[in-house]
Amino acid sequence: MRVVIQRVSEASVTVDGQKTADIQKGLLVLVGIEDADTQEDIDWLAGKIIKMRIFGDENDVMNYSVQDVDGDIIVVSQFTLHASTKKGNRPSYIKASKPEFAIPMYENFVKAVEKEFQKKVQTGIFGADMKVSLLNDGPVTITIDSKNKE
Repeated sequence: MRVVIQRVSEASVTVDGQKTADIQKGLLVLVGIEDADTQEDIDWLAGKIIKMRIFGDENDVMNYSVQDVDGDIIVVSQFTLHASTKKGNRPSYIKASKPEFAIPMYENFVKAVEKEFQKKVQTGIFGADMKVSLLNDGPVTITIDSKNKE
């Protein structure tokens, strides 16, 4: 499971002209799912995301988590995080899970983040053509792969 975490001043997701998510200070989390992912990956990532200290304290040192700053979270599914660009110029998405596996995993991921966060998480719509808008704060952008814990 791969995630891209972006610290934002604001972010929103729009589908067919309707906003499905809209936050101010917080995190925009893009998540890509592959068939090798398990509940263990979900739980590990959810804990990591919520506890990650990437918000500035009174000295502008990154010491606070999204919970500490009373921020919000948007989670958006993004199969393109598993793009393979090894051959040619057209990415291959062979490692990205098909919807029958990915949808339940995505839903479990959102639930796990909410459980860790102890707060409702906003989302996009799985598989939809989404327009994601954000104002990256910092910019702070972090990628995590649950199969390559660094």
